[in-house]
Amino acid sequence: MKSERQPWLASVQSLAEAKQLSACLPDLLDMKDPASGALGALPVATVKEIVNWLDGRCLSSATIGDLPMQAAVIEDALVAMQQSGVDYLKVGLFNEPQLTTCVNDLAGFLHDFKTPVIAVLFADQQYKKSVLTDVLSAGFKGVMLDTAHKDGRHLLDHQTPEQLLDFVQIVKSRQRLCGLAGALRVEDIALLKTLGADYLGFRSALCDRQQRTSTLQAVRAKMIQQRLHQFGLAG
Repeated sequence: MKSERQPWLASVQSLAEAKQLSACLPDLLDMKDPASGALGALPVATVKEIVNWLDGRCLSSATIGDLPMQAAVIEDALVAMQQSGVDYLKVGLFNEPQLTTCVNDLAGFLHDFKTPVIAVLFADQQYKKSVLTDVLSAGFKGVMLDTAHKDGRHLLDHQTPEQLLDFVQIVKSRQRLCGLAGALRVEDIALLKTLGADYLGFRSALCDRQQRTSTLQAVRAKMIQQRLHQFGLAG
């Protein structure tokens, strides 16, 4: 991936929203249900419908829901959502007592699973220092940093630029994809672009009144894309 280019991710909750982005498709179109949690899952049929409509014009990803940290539950959800044909699947790893055991138990499954899986950690949760290392060793193809609580606060309210840079450098040192999300705003792009993440992810910034559960507006997506273009970050 060229260092001067930083692809962006846009999250949609329906085929109708995806179609609003026809003229400004992101590099990665993400599918989730924002009304069902941080990584709420859409029905597999809905995701498949959007993937078919995309027809390969950009990469796609889908979340599998805010699930308990139980490997068997996560594996079943991954297998089910894989049927949609998305390019990547995203798993939220919440700071629960069984997290480490869950990540270790997933390692064998991920080794044989055909669709790349992205782990999502949360900037507003306090993890053990070993968690990121465990995740990188388990077979995830990438790691994103997001926010679990959608309370109006942003990624930069929870982590300093120095902390984010450290996260990005650790993930990329292991040759994994790295993404930053969490109520990112247009004004955050200037700073976040310097950190070197592979993806910046947006949902609330694309929506009416910047409410993630509101309807996506194409004009806001174009604004994000234009801002990225100003920094030479979007194709």
